Amino acid sequence: MLSTPGPITVPKFVGMKAAGSKIAMLTAYDFPTAALVDSAGVEGILVGDSVAMVVQGHSTTLPVTLDQMIYHAEMVGRAVRHALVVVDMPFPTYHLGIHRAIEAAGRILKETRCQAVKLEGGADQAEVIAALVSAGIPVMAHCGLRPQSVHQLGGYGVQRDRQRLMTDAAAAQEAGAFACVLECIPADIARDITASLRIPTIGIGAGPDCDGQVLVLHDLLGLTAGRVPRHVKAYADQQQQFVAAVAQYRDEVRNGAFPGPDQTFH
Repeated sequence: MLSTPGPITVPKFVGMKAAGSKIAMLTAYDFPTAALVDSAGVEGILVGDSVAMVVQGHSTTLPVTLDQMIYHAEMVGRAVRHALVVVDMPFPTYHLGIHRAIEAAGRILKETRCQAVKLEGGADQAEVIAALVSAGIPVMAHCGLRPQSVHQLGGYGVQRDRQRLMTDAAAAQEAGAFACVLECIPADIARDITASLRIPTIGIGAGPDCDGQVLVLHDLLGLTAGRVPRHVKAYADQQQQFVAAVAQYRDEVRNGAFPGPDQTFH
C-alpha cells in the first residue's frame, strides 16, 4: 500500500498507480454525506454532474448549471479532510472556447475548496485540457460513455470502438490530464488502455483492471429508484431502511408514542 499521510494531493493520486495501490472514488453532493464518505478513507470524491439525476430528479446530466455545481462543490469541499475532490464541469462550459473554459474551471477552484475538475472528452478536448493545465488547473479526463453526449450517442450503451478509445485516452494524457475515467467500455479494452498510460485510469463499468473505481454514492447505498446499471453494486439497502424509519415515525406520531418522555421538556 502507498503511504498517504494527510490529504490526497494530485501527485499522491497519480503516484498510486506506480505504487500498485488501487484508488477508490465515490460521488458526494453535500456536506454530511461528503464528511461520511471522506471518513471512510476513499482516495477521491467526485462532485459529479450526476447530481442532476440523483438529487435534482432529471433524466440526464444536461440540466445542471455551473452555479449549481459550485454550490454543491463548496459544501463538499468544506467537509473533506483527506480525499482529493474533483468537480465535473457541466455541459457546455468547456465547449465555449478556451478562455471561457478556464474561467469556468477557475470559478470552481476559487469558489470551492476542491482541487481539480473533470471534463468529458479525449482527443477532441485535448486543446482545452492543455489550456486548463497551463493555467494551473488539474484536469481529470473522461473517455468511453459520455453522459453529456447522450442524445448524440442515442443512449447509455457500452462503447466498443477500441481505436477511438485508445486514441482518446492517450490524447488526454499527452494534453496533461492527471487521470482518466473510463466509463462503460469492455474490460479488455480498459485493461489495454490502463497498461498503456502513465496516469491512473478510474473505471465505472470498465472491468477490474483499471487503476481505480468510481461509483455514484446513491447507487452504492441502494437509494437509486428503478433500474440500476449492470456495473453497479449496491452495498446496502438504504431505500428500504429509509422508508421503514419514516413509516415508523408516522405511526408513532399518529398513535401518540412520539414524542415520548425522553423527547419532552418539563
